[in-house]
Amino acid sequence: MTTDVIHDDHHHGDHHDHKMTGIKRWLYTTNHKDIGTLYLWFSFIMFLTGGAMAMVIRAELFQPGLQIVEPDFFNQMTTVHGLIMVFGAIMPAFTGLANWMIPMMIGAPDMALPRLNNWSFWILPFAFSILLASFFIGGGAPNFGWTFYAPLSTTYSNGSTAFFVFAVHIMGISSIMGAINIVVTIMNMRAPGMTYMKMPLFVWTFFITAYLLVAVMPVLAGVVTMVLTDTYFGTSFFDAAGGGDPVMFQHIFWFFGHPEVYIMILPAFGIVSTTIPAFSRKPLFGYSSMVYATASIAFLSFIVWAHHMFTTGMPLFGELFFMYCTMLIAVPTGVKVFNWVATMWRGAMTFETPMLFSIAFVILFTIGGFSGLMLAMTPVDFQYHDTYFVVAHFHYVLVTGSLFSIFAAAYYWLPKWTGNMYNDALSKWHFWCSLISVNLLFFPMHFLGLAGMPRRIPDYALQFADFNKWVSIGGFAFGLSQLIFLAVVIKCIRGGEKAEAKPWDGAEGLEWTVPSPAPYHTFEKPPKID
Repeated sequence: MTTDVIHDDHHHGDHHDHKMTGIKRWLYTTNHKDIGTLYLWFSFIMFLTGGAMAMVIRAELFQPGLQIVEPDFFNQMTTVHGLIMVFGAIMPAFTGLANWMIPMMIGAPDMALPRLNNWSFWILPFAFSILLASFFIGGGAPNFGWTFYAPLSTTYSNGSTAFFVFAVHIMGISSIMGAINIVVTIMNMRAPGMTYMKMPLFVWTFFITAYLLVAVMPVLAGVVTMVLTDTYFGTSFFDAAGGGDPVMFQHIFWFFGHPEVYIMILPAFGIVSTTIPAFSRKPLFGYSSMVYATASIAFLSFIVWAHHMFTTGMPLFGELFFMYCTMLIAVPTGVKVFNWVATMWRGAMTFETPMLFSIAFVILFTIGGFSGLMLAMTPVDFQYHDTYFVVAHFHYVLVTGSLFSIFAAAYYWLPKWTGNMYNDALSKWHFWCSLISVNLLFFPMHFLGLAGMPRRIPDYALQFADFNKWVSIGGFAFGLSQLIFLAVVIKCIRGGEKAEAKPWDGAEGLEWTVPSPAPYHTFEKPPKID
């Protein structure tokens, strides 16, 4: 009975949405597909904005010496680039994919809380407007790095700290609401017969990610509030003179920050676990082991936070504990990589653009994983800490990891979203230009870091000049490559050849990977054959 009501209500709402025209429809929509689209476009705009800031950073670092921007503005660029890419580009893109696809994958008519869904999107543009507005007030944007370590963000910060804190609070509220919506939808709105262990891995990864978000976002809210009160209200949470401890800031921040980096990669695992079986034309290898691996990564992500802090002088036992836990988290991640390779093994593979991005993801994410394993070793980390090696590591995970998976998802589902096939030649250009430039951009950073070049500094010693020139060229090439993606998406929305019901030549859907929900299948036992 209730499902009928939900269906009727949804169709009524849907009809209502489409009756409204233009901006009003987008403002009031409670349709999960519309909200997914809004999230995806917003994240792309933020991606270009944060990318423009990265271009300023790379232009300054093209040659040694101070050329283009003031050191303080350089610091503002590094801070806001990081904040926008994490909270404005990667996370909203994944939330948009979740909104679009999860209801369809579990056989639900919409998300469980459609109005909350609308609100969780529409507060985001305001949050980032506040963050960007801080460029125009006294002292300029925050200049203390995206990790906003105390006392840089408290004692020595400029006048925009309150803007920054307010913006982060609103982003956090949005994330928590989006996550609650995903959890409630998956727990309460699966079609009959869609048990947990029959859900597509895409749904599983978002389910687990949403739990992580609900757990750690309040921790971020707490720590930015402490920064706010230290800066403006005379408290001493992080001020040693008043009995506080600046290292406590790092513990609280990274207790949020480490699960956060898994929040940005687990959905990527779900995406490639969808695309690789489709283009290998065989079911995902080791489905249940993938679910357990995802859950164990989520659990372990809570007990590895201080590997960001090996150089803070923690006790030896603490260093050993965090070193072993960090190396342990490589095990379930390795299980996933082997399962993807085993899925492709002897499959009838074809290399459409989504598959190309997925294969690039597996290879390049693995490189990022190996450099992470190097950073996990305490004595070694003392050498690498705060050098470009760390920058290379996390960009391999977040750019060739999270971002490439988002591109794979976009190309995989664009025919479904728009009804048109995208331009295949242009999309291949986008892939190859991105692949070559991204490696030119981030691989030499490993060498710079091993040679001792510190991160977040606008100038450098002469011996780093050659590599930095190549890195900057790679950076500009990668940035320009994304304009090809924009062209592909706009062309696809405006027209192109009509997509077939199964655009991927029998790959789409793979009905036998995970049983379809009840509306399309009956779950009666098959008749016995004598």
